[in-house]
Amino acid sequence: MRLFFAISLLALASQGCANYPSAIDSNFGSAVRQVIAEQTANPNPQANSGKPAQTDGQSAKSAVDRYQKSFDVLPLPTNVFNIGVGSGTSSGAR
Repeated sequence: MRLFFAISLLALASQGCANYPSAIDSNFGSAVRQVIAEQTANPNPQANSGKPAQTDGQSAKSAVDRYQKSFDVLPLPTNVFNIGVGSGTSSGAR
């Protein structure tokens, strides 16, 4: 009985090392490769022989300043309908 158990265990263990090609193995990582290819802005930059866009320094500084200012937190607007209403004093006699 022990010999049968040992042989069965050895057979099961050797099946774990077997390498069978499957549909999952042949397509493994294809979705990731496809997404990376779709997110690449210029897949072949060596073929681009054009020069980069030229701009003057003043325009570039202005663009950077506008970009950085876009992160400033503006103060919340005040509600103009509540100004002067409910001053906290009562004019009624007690």
